[in-house]
Amino acid sequence: MEHIETVVIGAGHSGLAAGFHLARRKLPFTILDAGGQVGDVWRARWDSLRLFTPGRFSGLPGLANPVGRDGYAGKDEFADYLATYARRFDLPVRLGVRVRSVIPRGDEFELDTTAGPMSARHVVAAGGHNALPHVPALARDLDAGIRQLHSSDYRNAGSIPPGAVLVVGAGTSGAEIALELAPTHRVSLAGRPTPHIPDAVFRYAGSAYWLIVHRLLTTGTPPGRKVAASFGLRGAPLIRISLPQLEAAGVTRLPRLTGVADGRPLTDAGEVCTPTAIIWATGFRPDLRWLPPLDVDAVGVPITERGVVRRYPGLFFVGMPFQYALTSGLIGGAARDAEYVAGRIAAGVA
Repeated sequence: MEHIETVVIGAGHSGLAAGFHLARRKLPFTILDAGGQVGDVWRARWDSLRLFTPGRFSGLPGLANPVGRDGYAGKDEFADYLATYARRFDLPVRLGVRVRSVIPRGDEFELDTTAGPMSARHVVAAGGHNALPHVPALARDLDAGIRQLHSSDYRNAGSIPPGAVLVVGAGTSGAEIALELAPTHRVSLAGRPTPHIPDAVFRYAGSAYWLIVHRLLTTGTPPGRKVAASFGLRGAPLIRISLPQLEAAGVTRLPRLTGVADGRPLTDAGEVCTPTAIIWATGFRPDLRWLPPLDVDAVGVPITERGVVRRYPGLFFVGMPFQYALTSGLIGGAARDAEYVAGRIAAGVA
C-alpha cells in the first residue's frame, strides 16, 4: 500500500491553496484530483459564466488573478489560472485519481482510490461544497414532458428548447441564466429575492466590504456567529446583476415554488406555471459519501473547528461555506483557512 504523509483531495482553488501552504512548510504531500487537467470542473460550467467576485478577491496566495483588480474572470480563464498556479509552484498534483473512500485505521487513514489503495496520516478534503447538484424533491412529481436540468448542466441558450422557461433560484447564477435566456425565450424566475451588491461597492469600497466579510464576519465574533447560524439557508446576494435589469429584459418574477399541481410547478401564491423547461439554479451540496460519518449542519456542511474534524484526528476540510468566515467558501477566502489547516498539520508532524 502506498503511503503519503498528507493527501489533499481536490485540485481546485482550495486544494491548491492548501498545497501552497503545505509546500511553504516543506511538508510532504500529494494532491489527488479526478479530472484530466487542473481546472476541469470550471471548464464544464455554462459557456458565459464569469466569477462573481472581481480579480482582487479571486486570487490565490503568491499569484494574482490575471484579469486585474476589477475584472471578472470567465470560467475558462479561471481554469487556466488554476493550471498555471499548479505549475508555477510545482505542486504535486496527480490527475485522474478518484478517491472512493477514506476509512480511519488507528492513527492513519486508508484510502480506496482508482490508482490503488493508499494510506495517509493526514487527509485534507478540499473538494468544496459544490459537488452534488441540489434539486428540490418536488421535481420528481413534475410532468415528464417538462425538460428539467440543473444549472450545472446548462451550457447556453441554444441548448434549451423553444418556449417558456422557468428558472428556479433567484441568486446570481439563476439571475444570470435568466438574463441570458430572455432574448430567445419567455423566461420566469422563481425564488425569494436576495440582496443586490452594486458594482460601485466593489469598485469604490471593495476593500472595506472585504474587510467586513473576511475579518469581522467570522466564527470568532458575535456578528459572525449570528450570520453563520442562518448561512446557506438563502441564496447568495446578487452581484453584477439586479432585479430591475431582469425586469427590463422581460423576465417575469415569481415567488418561491412550494408544490406541484397536475404535474405543473405551483408557487406559494397559488399560481400554476406551464413551462417547457425548468432550470434548477438551486445550489449544491457537499459530497461526503466517501468520508467516514460526520456531523453536518442543516444544509449538509460538515461541522468543524476551522476545518479541523475533532472526531477523526488528522482529517481536515478547506473550502466549506463559513468554515471560519463568510468568505471561507470563496476563492479569496479559502487561502486563510488553508494556511490554518497547514499549520495544524505542521504542528502534528513536528
